[in-house]
This record gives sequence, structure tokens and C-alpha cells, in this order.
Amino acid sequence: MENDTLKNIWSIQGKDFTPSSAKDIINKAKKQRQGQYIGIGVMGITVLILVAYSIYFATTFWNNFTLGLVLMISSLLFRIVLEVITVYKKENRLIEMDSKSYHSYLKRHYRLRLIINYYITPLCFIIYAYGFYLLLPFFKREFSNGFYNYLLVSGILSILVVLGIVINSVVKERRFFKELSNH
Repeated sequence: MENDTLKNIWSIQGKDFTPSSAKDIINKAKKQRQGQYIGIGVMGITVLILVAYSIYFATTFWNNFTLGLVLMISSLLFRIVLEVITVYKKENRLIEMDSKSYHSYLKRHYRLRLIINYYITPLCFIIYAYGFYLLLPFFKREFSNGFYNYLLVSGILSILVVLGIVINSVVKERRFFKELSNH
């Protein structure tokens, strides 16, 4: 989809929506979409690592180790599916709407994103952290103290870094929603 095509379509819509405001919305939506793609990629790589780890180390019977891995993988997969759906739905809607309708749609879209960010994402995050917590006794038993401490510290730091990224993303989306609401 080309930005020039959108500018031309939106410029015919009326005087309420100037090409510069259309360009501004396109650029912000594009930047936000790139952030979503990066998030999907990071979560996807993490899922692949966890699945590979599961295949290599998971036992054939059900225990807390397996439960922890399943919780971590399923929470990430759920978030990936949500992100893919919202990106796909937003892009499809852009093609079929005029500028005013799309602006209204974006407001609804970002209200939904706020619900996802404030309720679903923290729940997925808690499930992921709990899954990691379930793995710790197995790590302590199977690995040396030094490697266990490394896994513990790096795991906690990774969770904190991801939490920081999520909070930053939520703040950006909230700011974008406020800007849309003010137009």
C-alpha cells in the first residue's frame, strides 16, 4: 500500500482532512505497526526457543516443568495471535474507508488496543512469569549453583526488560490515541 495513493484518496475527501494530517496519521500508524511487527518477531523467536527447549528437555510425563513451559509458550502464542489479528484488521480497514471513517475506526481500534494492553497483556505477562517460576525448582536441581543463579538473574532481567518494552509501547499507543481523540 503506497502512502501517495492514500494521500490522493484522502485529499479528495474534503477540507476537514488535509494531506498533511493524512500524512501524519499514516506515518504514526506505520511506526506503530512496525513496533507491532518487532514485538511479534521477538515473541515468535522466544516461542521458538521455548519449543526447542521443550523438545530437547521436556519429559514425557506431565509435571510442573512441563506446565511452566506450556504456560510460557501459550501466553506468548496468544499475544502473537492478538497482535497479528489487530495488524491485519487495521490494514484491511484502511483500504476500504475514507479518511473520516478511518479516523473514527482508528479511535475504536486504539480503544480496543488499550483494553488489550491494560487487561490481556498483564494477564499474559503474569502467566509467563508464573511459568518461569515453575521452572526454577527444576533448574536448581539440574544445574550447578552458578548456572542456576545465571538463569535466575537473566530470567528476571529479561522479564523486566520485556516489561519495560511493554510499558513503553502502551505509553506510545495511549499517546497516539489521545492525539487521535483531539483531532
